[in-house]
Amino acid sequence: MGLFSFIKDAGAKLFGKEEEKEVASKTIEEINFEKAQRLKDQILAMGLPVEKLNIIIDGDRALVFGTAPNQEVREKVILIVGNTEGVAEVDDRLEVPEPEPEARFYTVKKGDYLSKIAKEVYGDPSKYNVIFEANKPMLKDPDLIYPGQVLRIPNLEE
Repeated sequence: MGLFSFIKDAGAKLFGKEEEKEVASKTIEEINFEKAQRLKDQILAMGLPVEKLNIIIDGDRALVFGTAPNQEVREKVILIVGNTEGVAEVDDRLEVPEPEPEARFYTVKKGDYLSKIAKEVYGDPSKYNVIFEANKPMLKDPDLIYPGQVLRIPNLEE
């Protein structure tokens, strides 16, 4: 549990161009509620099983509550929420029944690609697939990452 920082202007959009017009006529509370609902729907659509999942959007901060079955699911939920345009901080209040070591997070820089990141963090560019697998289902292609995106970098099994 803790506070995680993200780049506010980087990430997936929750609303398309037509929806943005509709959203403009709503109150901040209505917009925040709709953002939270879309994030919850996205998490569930990715098959991440979080019991009693609740998200509250407060400006550019997202508070995330619930119980994740393990550390990996917890971290993926944090990344889905944080890698959303308009979210600068994720206040993680998810519980995990049996805590495990945390993976580290890596913010993609311009010119990065997964094998370059793998060489930097593991000393071996061929370990790029470890990073790719650790970030599924958020990543669908190892060649499609963008500056500002935050990735899970799991610890290697010894």
